[in-house]
Amino acid sequence: MITSTPIGDWTWELTADSGEIRPTRAAQIAAAIWNELAERELALPGGKANVRVMNRNDPRDIHLDARGLRIGTTPLAPRSALAQTVAQAEAFDGDLITVIRVECPGLWLEPGFKYRAEKLFAIHLEVWGGRLLAVTLETYSDAWLTMDTRNREQPEVYAANAPRLAAALQAISALLGTAPVPGDENHYAAPSETGFNDLRDEGPAYDDSWGTFEGLNRASLLQSRIPQSEDEYEQITEHSVRYFTIQRDGRTLGFLWASVGDAAAGYIPRTAAGDDAFDVGAAWLLALREAHGQGLAPLAALDWLAKHPARPGIGVIVEDTPQAASSLDALEELSGRY
Repeated sequence: MITSTPIGDWTWELTADSGEIRPTRAAQIAAAIWNELAERELALPGGKANVRVMNRNDPRDIHLDARGLRIGTTPLAPRSALAQTVAQAEAFDGDLITVIRVECPGLWLEPGFKYRAEKLFAIHLEVWGGRLLAVTLETYSDAWLTMDTRNREQPEVYAANAPRLAAALQAISALLGTAPVPGDENHYAAPSETGFNDLRDEGPAYDDSWGTFEGLNRASLLQSRIPQSEDEYEQITEHSVRYFTIQRDGRTLGFLWASVGDAAAGYIPRTAAGDDAFDVGAAWLLALREAHGQGLAPLAALDWLAKHPARPGIGVIVEDTPQAASSLDALEELSGRY
């Protein structure tokens, strides 16, 4: 399963023995870590980077805030957006915090298949006052766990993916000259120096942690993109649902659904599609609000939206007729698994 919040993280801390740790050095380390991930297909071109420089004593005093910088096959290639932004960051002096964050698309493996997630890992670096560099690696997939985040054992998936993560952590530790500090246990899993603790030993912290928490996290990300309103359909149902697949440029971004038995309808993002899934989802939720404002029942709203003129920017409905899912949970499973 793919998540919108980290399943686990690892941190390395480096201090400057002499001189300063400048933004260029931090960016070089980020690129070197990206290369280690890329060797194992845990990072692929097409990711995004953010760079921020702020006053250490007043974080509201922001000197530079660049977001959505596209990452190619060589993250710090000359004249690349990231290289140019890091050069701007170099111009600032003083007691500063520099933050570089790189979101990495990557592949996880299942028997006979490779699947891409637009944010499989994130590399997060913070330079404090030029003296301390904190490097954190986050993962957003449960492919490295002995049990997935819905409490199902996955021996083949674990065998295919856990060694890749272990090798990457070892390579990054060799690069930085120190072992990682695993992040705290969260409601998904407990990180270790080589990956994750075996959930089969003591069991997960929560039953069906993905089903318990991910739906709430995704709903929060969607709602943050649109104005608040009470003029909308219910967001949950115990009934079976009908749905349309939303695609853009041949890539599935999410699912537009309606309950067959009550007043519920909504949009579920395909988490592996990354931010695009949430951005277009906001537009589809606003369209559902328009249908609700016209007094349409949920299934009628699906039909009404299917007959609307296509808006390629927010994706298009793929099917001619709605598809059936036995439950909203079954559709959420589809949206989070692949």
